[in-house]
Amino acid sequence: MKKRKTYSEIMKSRDKNSIRAPRETVLDIYIQMIIDESLFKRKKELLESKVNEAIDSKNEGLFMEASAEYRKLYSKTL
Repeated sequence: MKKRKTYSEIMKSRDKNSIRAPRETVLDIYIQMIIDESLFKRKKELLESKVNEAIDSKNEGLFMEASAEYRKLYSKTL
């Protein structure tokens, strides 16, 4: 005859087997938002200066490349 587990044994084994993901606190989310915003602003500044440099030097290839990256950056935010 098979030995059946009791309800309490099933619940105990379920708690042991379940892996709980660490909870993110509001502070963690806020910190990540600040980091993401800072990275976005820095990348935007670099691309703007690259576009302006391409315009000043009349380098069409560099302009097309930099403006494509700039559009790609803004398309991710929408």
